Amino acid sequence: MVEVVIAETPRLSRLQFLLGSLFRHIPSGATYLIFMANVNANELGKGQAIKWNGDICMVLETQHRTPGNLRAFVQGTLRSMRTGKSFVQRFNSNESLEIVPMSRKKYEFSYKDNTGYHFLDPVTYDDIVFQEEFVGKVKDYLTENLSCEVIFTDEKAADIEPPATVTLKIVESAEGVKGDSANNVQKMAVLETGLAVQVPLFIKEGELVKISTTDGKYLGRA
Repeated sequence: MVEVVIAETPRLSRLQFLLGSLFRHIPSGATYLIFMANVNANELGKGQAIKWNGDICMVLETQHRTPGNLRAFVQGTLRSMRTGKSFVQRFNSNESLEIVPMSRKKYEFSYKDNTGYHFLDPVTYDDIVFQEEFVGKVKDYLTENLSCEVIFTDEKAADIEPPATVTLKIVESAEGVKGDSANNVQKMAVLETGLAVQVPLFIKEGELVKISTTDGKYLGRA
């Protein structure tokens, strides 16, 4: 039997735990002290998970605001683990929030069908399926066998992180002006995933280009 003692600390800034399969490797009879970290709302950042109103929520985005003479606050975009839906929540800047431990695991995108987006564990070959609402904008970068990290909290998938850059094929683009190689003159192009981006005029259909998954912008030829 393993005894786990839970203790709370008033503030451990930006502390996150990657527990993964920790408890499968704990010796029988051992006692471990695990700290549940609390942070002020102004220390909250994208990619963290918090306990909120009896639910666990993934932080998708935060904005720090100081409206005139009013008290500063933090506006966060959260995704509920219970419903899967996203919503905007306002916090007082000094409000204490409990950070929830998270773990990460690599999966490869396999395919999409009418049941959802299929990801494969490259070690066990287990299949995990996500709906489009959960996948969100990541779908704009998904190609066969693309390696992504799935973030878990409370043993449930909370978010998907693609690589920082991906290589995608241009499937539709207007012809540029012959001989024009200026990088500051651009045109619209459609990629194999359906994502539309601005590219230099000299880029042609069929070419492979590098795209940032942070902002969806063209980085250069692949």
